[in-house]
Amino acid sequence: MQVTPVTPRTADIDADSWAALLTPRLAQFTAVARHEHVTRAARNLAVPQSTLSRAMARLEEDLGVALLARRGRSVSLTPAGRTFLASVEKALASVEQAAEAVRADADPATGKVAFGFLHTLGSETVPALIRAFRADHPRVRFSLVQNYGEAMLDRLREGTLDLCLTSPVPDAPDLVARRLDEQRLRLVVPDDHRLARRRRVRLAEAADEAFITLEPGYGMRRIFDTLCAEAGFTPRVAFEGEEAETLRGLVAAGLGVALLPPPTVSRPGVVELSVTAPRAVREIGVAWLDGHPDTPPVAAFKRFLLSRRGRLLA
Repeated sequence: MQVTPVTPRTADIDADSWAALLTPRLAQFTAVARHEHVTRAARNLAVPQSTLSRAMARLEEDLGVALLARRGRSVSLTPAGRTFLASVEKALASVEQAAEAVRADADPATGKVAFGFLHTLGSETVPALIRAFRADHPRVRFSLVQNYGEAMLDRLREGTLDLCLTSPVPDAPDLVARRLDEQRLRLVVPDDHRLARRRRVRLAEAADEAFITLEPGYGMRRIFDTLCAEAGFTPRVAFEGEEAETLRGLVAAGLGVALLPPPTVSRPGVVELSVTAPRAVREIGVAWLDGHPDTPPVAAFKRFLLSRRGRLLA
């Protein structure tokens, strides 16, 4: 049995081009190696034997390495062929696993939804939504991401999120957004504060206070800055943070006041006041990437969210 040296047909292929060049012939090579016979491999692949023979010769030319030792139509692997086969089988197994994973994620009954939402919606609103949705879709899986609005919109654009609940409702040419509900904001003060005996307050009455607020870049921070401007003052910001309940803790410690969404559970040490002017609300909406095709489970969950318009936060 003789191994014929092979001269590379493509001596200077760019490294990034090897995958595109070789991939169509990898499954064919694996079949030939498994059957050790070109005719039987061709029959298994449902291709003409001559086509398969030419493909193997072209593969060896491209690599510049003899992979197969031939005796008629029977073949055996050369040492280089055995080395190449081991890596090819791993690569094809990875492709198979990836294909099965994306098919599973798109399955209408058991697929996956990558869903993002604001931290303040995580303790009650989102669990209640998913519980209600899974009453009719009990096996749909969720990949859940809690983050601030801009970070979630970036992840929509990257394709790592399918949908997100965010505020303010974004207005961007590459996104689709729908308003679902609104949430009244409250002025949170320490329980011994001069305003603590009030039930309602105008935001301008807190103009001289030290404010505790979320960091720039958070949607709630943009809303806060806008409402203060409408009330006619520039707030004096004493502390900036990343999470609403931490800010409430700072208020309870007497370090300032805050404008926040209502808490899930009442916190001792603070009083929550309704704001009568300006109208202090934040809109909650669902957003997705424009033109991005939905898998069946994503489409079903999107329809469900849109059906909750006006009662998302009930």
